[in-house]
Amino acid sequence: MMTPIKNIHRYIRASWYILVISILAMTACGQHAVEYHVVPSGSDANKGTLKKPLKTITRAAEMAMPGDTITVHEGVYREQINPPRSGSSNEQRITYRAAEGEKVVIKGSEPVTGWEYIDHNTWKVHIPNHFFGDFNPYQDTIYGDWFNGLGRTHHTGAVYFNGHWLIEAESRETVLAPVEGTALWYAESDGSRDGKTIIWAQFYGADPNESLVEINVRQSVFYPDIPGINYLTIKGFVMEHAATPWSPPTAEQIGLMGTHWSKGWIIEDNIIRYSRCVGITLGKQGDAYDNTSQNSAEGYVETINRALDQGWSKENIGHHVVRNNEISHCEQAGIVGSMGAVFSIIAGNVIHDIHIRQLFTGAEMAGIKIHAPIDAEIRNNHIFRCNRGIWLDWMTQGTRISRNFLHDNGPSEDFFLEVNHGPFLLDHNISLSDKSLMVNSQGGAYVHNLFAGSLYVILGETRQTPHHRAHSTEVVDLADNPGGDERYYNNLVAGRADFGMYDQAVLPMYMDGNVYINGSLSCRYDINSWVNEDFDPSIRLIRENGTYVLEMNIDRSWIIQSPRKLVTSVLLGKAHTPGLPYEDADGRPYRLDRDYFGHMYDPDAVSPGPFAMPEGDFIRLKVWPVNFNPDIPEGN
Repeated sequence: MMTPIKNIHRYIRASWYILVISILAMTACGQHAVEYHVVPSGSDANKGTLKKPLKTITRAAEMAMPGDTITVHEGVYREQINPPRSGSSNEQRITYRAAEGEKVVIKGSEPVTGWEYIDHNTWKVHIPNHFFGDFNPYQDTIYGDWFNGLGRTHHTGAVYFNGHWLIEAESRETVLAPVEGTALWYAESDGSRDGKTIIWAQFYGADPNESLVEINVRQSVFYPDIPGINYLTIKGFVMEHAATPWSPPTAEQIGLMGTHWSKGWIIEDNIIRYSRCVGITLGKQGDAYDNTSQNSAEGYVETINRALDQGWSKENIGHHVVRNNEISHCEQAGIVGSMGAVFSIIAGNVIHDIHIRQLFTGAEMAGIKIHAPIDAEIRNNHIFRCNRGIWLDWMTQGTRISRNFLHDNGPSEDFFLEVNHGPFLLDHNISLSDKSLMVNSQGGAYVHNLFAGSLYVILGETRQTPHHRAHSTEVVDLADNPGGDERYYNNLVAGRADFGMYDQAVLPMYMDGNVYINGSLSCRYDINSWVNEDFDPSIRLIRENGTYVLEMNIDRSWIIQSPRKLVTSVLLGKAHTPGLPYEDADGRPYRLDRDYFGHMYDPDAVSPGPFAMPEGDFIRLKVWPVNFNPDIPEGN
């Protein structure tokens, strides 16, 4: 029998051997990274070279190791990519990319033929249930915490005619009636594996057998089944047609694309569209308590506690970069995340046509809806034609929302800050929708924004929500939101916003340098404001050759007769409840001396609103797209 000492020595030698082999393997991986090529005409029996490419992205994902790149060439790929492994670090990622200059489309749908004409432009098709495998979206219903179906059933399936989706009808009788307005579809399934699903659809006089008709068959397009798949890059794809479920903050959030409780993804330069619920999810993992918290006593708080037990920390979760994507045609949210977006950057995205059909509703509808965007940065995004623009709900701490361009959103607001304690900073944003801002938070700093819509403030919020240690997920305590402890500096308030709602705030307010025009009203805390209710800026947003141009009248006396301070972390002080300063994610102080474009303010004549205003009484500025000044220092 081996003695205990010999056992220890053997264990040490074995451990050292494993460590050495691991180091050598990682070194070899870094030196000999492999590029796998995928083309529709390839074969999964190939090695994945350019001369002998693979056929599916899924097979390439099975083969790729840390440091490797999967290059996908032009074509349509109908598959659900379930990445099986992580990159090993930020330097040793696994990269999925579309070949340069080639259009690569990945779909969660399949084409369907064999349609039979019924009447009134309505056709039907019989599909055997085994066609769907283990997941039939026409049996799968949308449900969950804070979901409201408005009195009817909704399925995760959809029908697409020549690329655009039809609307799900409430009943078979509705879809069999003559077409009125938008075309409809309706499905019935007997639920058995050996049975069938029947779909009825309206096609406006076209023959669907001579057109492209597709139906959802996959829940997502790019989503790992297991959490903790870290350090992936996904770049340059068109991804569309996913039968995604409802994604509340208390459930696993499955999107057309999603990170699934992981760290360090880069999602860039993609077109993501036509998801039944959500486009991109930066969400939590699932557990036995999914969709059980809406009516429970603890609500979302116990979801947070379980996340902490499951490793929710700066070391393990978040640090994603979501940039320069176009996200559209999702009926819940463009980007959603419950706790998984911590320490992340969401920048340069165009998000539009989100929840515009409003066949169902709930508490999660927005272009961007994040719970716990701790130390996250949301900047330079263009958001329009969404039910709501940006909604930050619970634990918005260390967050910066900067230089975003929002317009034509509604019926809700461009920005909703819900039950947060701060500190957070919302600066240099352009908000042109009818409703600019709704707030029932405290600890926010609103600086150099253009608010052209109304304001709504909710005071006396009694819900107990968490605040955290600085730059950490660790919960310090729960607190209510009596109202106040807000900072408004150097904003241009240009339409129907009544800040008098803050007159009843319980906590102190800090306000200076704001300009109120066109019917907007100040409050008792803003003693140095400039108020001219009758001044009409005549704000106009003009679409010119793919760009957006903002025109408006200005008054130089806002600057000459109303000097204002340059906003810094010193001026902003500390948020009341957490007792923390306003600073960036690295702990560096803010000095807000540059405008929306990155131009320096004149320190002796600081402009109100997001622009360093020129001479004269009129401005005409291209506000999107914009090459934001890359030389803007961190913290500015």
